[in-house]
Amino acid sequence: MERPRPSNRATMPPSRLGGVPATVRAPDERARGQLALPIGEGAKAGEGRASVHRREPLPGAVHVGGWLGIEAQRDLVRRFRLWALPPAGLRQPRVPSGHLMSVRSVCLGWYWQPYMYSKTADDTDGAPVKPLPRELAELAREAVGEAYGPKSAAAVAFAPDAAIVNLYEPDARLGLHQDAEEPADAPVVTISLGDACVFRFTGVERRTAPFTDVELRSGDLLVFGGPIRRLYYGVPKLLPGTAPAGLGLPPGRLSITVRETGLDRNRSAGPSSPSIQPT
Repeated sequence: MERPRPSNRATMPPSRLGGVPATVRAPDERARGQLALPIGEGAKAGEGRASVHRREPLPGAVHVGGWLGIEAQRDLVRRFRLWALPPAGLRQPRVPSGHLMSVRSVCLGWYWQPYMYSKTADDTDGAPVKPLPRELAELAREAVGEAYGPKSAAAVAFAPDAAIVNLYEPDARLGLHQDAEEPADAPVVTISLGDACVFRFTGVERRTAPFTDVELRSGDLLVFGGPIRRLYYGVPKLLPGTAPAGLGLPPGRLSITVRETGLDRNRSAGPSSPSIQPT
């Protein structure tokens, strides 16, 4: 498949206003509705659902429901709260037009500022970006193996070097966009935590209908690559009140998107620590 022409947005200068530093609010400890999933020792993300599923909504896209158990989800949330601290911490990005995005982001490995990558938090405090933790890189490699097979060419070659971690408040959205700043064609790995969302795919050359919508719940995995690596995608809405109780997040959703940028293939991951295990 011929790679689409890069978007001209990468040539747009960043906004002079910069991003807005942000903090993570206290966990939501309120009682949840019937869709909420209680947390207990040994509980798994799939418990309480009609089924745990693996499906391919589009060629090259694999959705695995309940891939991470509850304890692994809670561990990722704890780690996120550390990643979110300054320097180079959580912030609300601003697009070149000056508009603030509704999501709040922290970057690991490479720092993404609309619409470019760098090694420093140029739109906030200018500090060096935090390294991509080795255990998160390993988890992403497991995810690609889960999606395409551990011995597949995509899984064997996958060398993740960056993560964009987005915190969505209940009314936050992510507009339809195409990943055009990365030379690598490697798959994209997204892990969802907290409230469920509608994840929307369109097409490689269009942002319009027909859409392919995937509902992602807490602990779900989505990997997309191959023929749809350059599709336009976004998150048009969240489904409030669907997060597991006691996960440690404020109301809303956390997405951890890990990728191989191709910008520096020799960069090593950060310090090792205990692995995060899928169910």
